[in-house]
Amino acid sequence: MATVSLPLSRTGRGRRKSPLPGLSLTLGITITWLTILLLLPLVALFLKSVTLGPTHFVDAAFSRRAIASYELSFGAALAAAAVNAVFGLLVAWVLVRYRFPGRRLLSALVDLPFALPTAVAGIALTAVYANTGWVGKPASAFGLALAYNPVGVVIALTFIGLPFVVRTVEPVLTDLGKGIEEAAATLGAGRWTIFRRVVLPEILPALITGFALAFARGVGEYGSVIFIAGNMPFKSEIAPLLIVTKLEEYDYAGATAIATVLLLSSLALLLLINAYQGRELRRRSA
Repeated sequence: MATVSLPLSRTGRGRRKSPLPGLSLTLGITITWLTILLLLPLVALFLKSVTLGPTHFVDAAFSRRAIASYELSFGAALAAAAVNAVFGLLVAWVLVRYRFPGRRLLSALVDLPFALPTAVAGIALTAVYANTGWVGKPASAFGLALAYNPVGVVIALTFIGLPFVVRTVEPVLTDLGKGIEEAAATLGAGRWTIFRRVVLPEILPALITGFALAFARGVGEYGSVIFIAGNMPFKSEIAPLLIVTKLEEYDYAGATAIATVLLLSSLALLLLINAYQGRELRRRSA
């Protein structure tokens, strides 16, 4: 069958000009769009925090109440991301490796936290895990409180973070296929050895990326948490809620300082993710 190739016009000293839009146009549009949409708001926030002065910034950003909210936000996000790393990998494995009735429905349910408004998610989680809920009531009979405490925060962040791990690991498992596992099995490797020595090294970069994305989302989550957290200072108050509280008190300086800490933390995490992905890409290319 004959193939048709697009003609390339020659410009300058024999260089071939692509029929697609050039680098100058596309790069210019990209930079302009990202600057207006992302960079300007972040720069404005950073410049606002600089005007506070070092003393005022430190007092607002690192007060005892703020530090307690950081500890809960980062600690709960870390715990939820760790849970999702385990069970998200399990869900991705089932969706890729097995065919069963209702598989597509299960796959669609994984994406539900993406589409569901966070306030709706918070209300639904509270209805299930509160002391009068379907799960919370039997648990409270054994002295386990699943809502209005840090445990409720972890539950909410686990709910909204699961799709990040599943959708990051799933394509890698699909590309990996079963052939490499079957080859290892023919060489006498057991199931655990195959997973630990063959499968896990291949999916580990994607798993770490999904873990980091779930963690970053958890640190900044607000809507689904406030309904189930209890929102008690020094106990179950997350950092995003403290920002809103500062704004309601017209303490714009305090809100800006806390927001800047979260911004810099998220930026550092994303830079680490990109550095890790670049290193893994160079290692695989070599």
